[in-house]
Amino acid sequence: MQSVEISTTASGAPSLPMNAAWRTIRSYILWQHERGTLHYDIMVTLILIFIFASPYWIDFKDKPVPYNLHQTEVAVMPDAQGGLVYEISASAISPGDERSVDDQLRHIIEPISGAVTIVKYESVSDLRGKVQTYRVWVKRNQ
Repeated sequence: MQSVEISTTASGAPSLPMNAAWRTIRSYILWQHERGTLHYDIMVTLILIFIFASPYWIDFKDKPVPYNLHQTEVAVMPDAQGGLVYEISASAISPGDERSVDDQLRHIIEPISGAVTIVKYESVSDLRGKVQTYRVWVKRNQ
C-alpha cells in the first residue's frame, strides 16, 4: 500500500512577516483594537487624515448653488395709515410711462394680496441715479 502525504502549506506562500502584516491590516479593517492602544490611535489618525485631507484631492462637486433673486421678489411692510408698503425690485419692471409702470406694479402685487388700489409709488435710486427698487403704497379693496 502506498501512502500519500498532503502538504498544508503551498509552495511560495507568504513568509511569516507577511502573515503578520495581513493580520494587522485585517485587524484594522475589523476594528479589533482597544482604545488607548497604539494601533487604535493609528486607525483614528488615518481616519482623521482622510476626513480633513480628502477634499483637497477629491472633487466632490458639492459647491453651493448660487442664490439668484427672483426677479419679482417683493418685500411687504405695514405703513402708519393702516395700508401696506411693497418694495419691488426694479429689474421686475420694464421702463415706460406712468400708466405702464402702475400696471406692472399692480400685476406683481395683486397675486400676493388680492385686489388693491395703488395710492402712490416712488423709485429708490442708488448714488449714481440708477433705479434699484420701487416703493409702492397700497390700500386693499374691500
